[in-house]
Amino acid sequence: MTDPADLSAAELLAAYRARTLSPVEAVAAVLHRIERENPVLNAFCLVTADEALTAARASADRWARGRPLPLDGVPVSIKDVFLTAGRPTLRGSRAVDPAGPWREDAPAVARLREAGAVAVGKTTTPEFAWKGVTDGPLTGVTRNPWDPALTPGGSSGGAAAAVAAGLAPLALGTDGGGSVRIPAAFTGTFTLKPTYGRVPHYPASPFGTLAHAGPMTRTVQDAVLLLDVITAPDPRDWAALPPPAGPFAATVPDVTGLRVAFSPDLGHARVDPEVAALVASAAETFAALGATVERADPGFADPVAAFWTLWSAGAAKVVEPLDPERRAGLDPGLREICEQGAAVTAAAYLDATAVRMDLGRRMGEFHERYDLLLTPTLPIAAFPAGRETPDGRPGERWTSWTPFTYPFNMTQQPAASVPCGFTAAGLPAGLQIVGPRHADARVLAACRAFEAARPWAGRRPPSAAGPP
Repeated sequence: MTDPADLSAAELLAAYRARTLSPVEAVAAVLHRIERENPVLNAFCLVTADEALTAARASADRWARGRPLPLDGVPVSIKDVFLTAGRPTLRGSRAVDPAGPWREDAPAVARLREAGAVAVGKTTTPEFAWKGVTDGPLTGVTRNPWDPALTPGGSSGGAAAAVAAGLAPLALGTDGGGSVRIPAAFTGTFTLKPTYGRVPHYPASPFGTLAHAGPMTRTVQDAVLLLDVITAPDPRDWAALPPPAGPFAATVPDVTGLRVAFSPDLGHARVDPEVAALVASAAETFAALGATVERADPGFADPVAAFWTLWSAGAAKVVEPLDPERRAGLDPGLREICEQGAAVTAAAYLDATAVRMDLGRRMGEFHERYDLLLTPTLPIAAFPAGRETPDGRPGERWTSWTPFTYPFNMTQQPAASVPCGFTAAGLPAGLQIVGPRHADARVLAACRAFEAARPWAGRRPPSAAGPP
């Protein structure tokens, strides 16, 4: 019999509907999996077992009465940057007072409660979600289910590790420079960074309009189910987009006739040959599915300097209220970029914003010619945990190995990462699918077509805890 912890959200809902599985059984299985795997993976910083079982019993009652909610009884994890009423949101930092008060849910968390999803806990993040790996002074090192010696990436690394290891089929993550796509690529899971504002978010991120909220799942179908819930309006986010014209679940998995650009390096990135071959093969799949695929670069220079001006200024704002003692306890890398950010002038910030606006213009014109852009999600496979950068990459910061992700935070475009194969060492690689702003449905349709042609969810990592 299949362990309920290995079922997708869609499969769980079908089993509840058929009365072959109870939400209590499913949630108990997930909690048992967390108890077994989390001591090795460190994906969760907080597990809310009693609350989850209480919610599962309430869900079972709704199913018994024939009145289920959209995600009734489906386990979900919440990245520890989303406010959660009654539970601390520490954002990976000792500088945050656990006493709270914690009275509010973030919009996505509120929508999940309303939809009957069962929160099983909060997932780890680097301190204030500042970097592309997941480790920090408060929660320690989070590890990759495919090889616990390696990083799952970040900053939504705990969320991705949880999904990959079956510690809940749905996860909420955030992405300010690649923070859902990086760990999705490293863990063989799916994610979408939606168009900015598509998922309402509150309170506003200190990283401003670089930061998006999005779903993290094993399958595209599960991401669609989650996205249809968390895109509902919330009055607290003044920058949120109007509700989608229709449900994302209605997207048809088809790329026939689409004009697709394939850029293996964006014109400037150095990509590991194994990863490059896997991504090139994935691009060929789109041609086989009926798209017109051409090699084409968007033609922009690496915007990393402008990104760091914006990013470091946001980080400096995060720690501005901290006294010297609490600042001294910050992650050393975070402390360093905060010092740099504090020195950013208004003129420099506006110059970086001008670079961003020009980048957005270039991509807007590029998408007049191409419906989608394909790139590697990352140029490398996962590297040792506890490090910000691997050996052999130029630069000490995480952006030295994420050249394909942060540009599309600057442009606010939807960008997904889909698993596209494994290296000889058995490590996942990701294909990034980028669409023009507001074309989330088009990106999801392409992801669903690719998933149907090259399904990936059946391949799972071994137990990190070893044989039972």
